[in-house]
Amino acid sequence: MSNQVSPVSHDVKSPTADVIRILLAILLPPVGVFLQVGLGMHFWLNILLTILGYVPGIIHAVWIIVRK
Repeated sequence: MSNQVSPVSHDVKSPTADVIRILLAILLPPVGVFLQVGLGMHFWLNILLTILGYVPGIIHAVWIIVRK
């Protein structure tokens, strides 16, 4: 028997976390995308879409959150 502590995963995949991410995606689309995928291509694409039009940023953010 070992008293080692297992590493904690930071990848939260609960329905409650998804609801929080979707609410954040409606208010601040890049924040919702960042919480889902981090600083990747989708994050920067979402910033561009949000700058060009708030609604496309929201649609993209919700799509990213729901598809995972």
